[in-house]
Amino acid sequence: MSPLLSLSLAFSLSLFNILSVSGAVTLPLDGLLPNGDFEEAPKPSDLKKTVIVGKHSLPKWEIDGLVEFVSGGPQPGGFFLPVPRGVHAVRLGNEASVSQYVSVKPGSEYALTFGATRTCAQDEVLRISVGPGQSADLGIQTLYSSDGGDTYAWAFQAASKSVKVTFHNPGIQEDPTCGPLLDAVAIKEMLPLKYTPGNLIKNGGFEIGPHVFKNFSTGVLLPAKQKDLISPLPGWIIESMKPVKYVDRKHFFVPSGLAAVELVAGRESAMAQIIRTVPNKFYNLTFTVGDAKNGCHGSMMVEAFAAKDTLKVPYESTSKGGSKTANLKFQATSTRTRITFFSAYYHTKLHDYGHMCGPVLDDVKVVPVK
Repeated sequence: MSPLLSLSLAFSLSLFNILSVSGAVTLPLDGLLPNGDFEEAPKPSDLKKTVIVGKHSLPKWEIDGLVEFVSGGPQPGGFFLPVPRGVHAVRLGNEASVSQYVSVKPGSEYALTFGATRTCAQDEVLRISVGPGQSADLGIQTLYSSDGGDTYAWAFQAASKSVKVTFHNPGIQEDPTCGPLLDAVAIKEMLPLKYTPGNLIKNGGFEIGPHVFKNFSTGVLLPAKQKDLISPLPGWIIESMKPVKYVDRKHFFVPSGLAAVELVAGRESAMAQIIRTVPNKFYNLTFTVGDAKNGCHGSMMVEAFAAKDTLKVPYESTSKGGSKTANLKFQATSTRTRITFFSAYYHTKLHDYGHMCGPVLDDVKVVPVK
């Protein structure tokens, strides 16, 4: 072996040892929580039929109250519990909860992605909390997917190195076992946003967003702004009463890049971003609308607002995947301009009227007019 080759090999081994010891190669958190899919079952001795007995009997989780460990499919009494991402899930009875401690970076922002659906009552609520002071009540009475595959995302900022993530049913029903079904929980660190050169919009291609389950996805519902102080879609405000849906290229048609947003609840499903502008200066807003190739059909229309200007963009969907680009020239009236989008109409899938859907929005850009 030549002296030069020996020196090079020694340097490479030293660098590997330094990186291994320092932990400099640690990747951002992105994936299921430990036993986040609940496929690791309690011991048979810790189950009384489906009810989990013992605070620490659900592996990797801590439970409080009446928590059931259930399998998907037909249930006694004529119920059917959908568990589209696996075999098992947990059902939270009256005032019951499941929680887990997660190691995080103080000051960093994270998004939780979880599958949740109601099982009995029309007014079921799922409360998500992370430590003291950060919580949201998520109403799950509206089903956006007829197969029970509704997935939500909720974001938080870590205040310490370890946070307690809790899912709680605050309701009290006549049947104490009635409550939300939770069937998968994942977490993703949301990296700081960077401006794309020449574009005043942050995250205009929606490439930075919550974790998307790989084995099954009907998209990720992003709750309205009043439900979360930190957006699971960085840079954007979900300012309507109903959520919008984050869709990925693996499971849907996306006009460009890896992800887009589907406006699934008509005028109740709006999103916005506030950008810096120069008063009286002209700008061009461009964006792409289309359909997600998910059975959503018919005459669609996306409305865009910028300062005092409005643009209505019609799109005729045959649910085969497609898109068109639109342009709105507007004049700023202040140092801050709100850019807003919503769907003008309500839509459902062609062969599944219980599945709400809508036009897809992608590739949003604002550039100054020269």
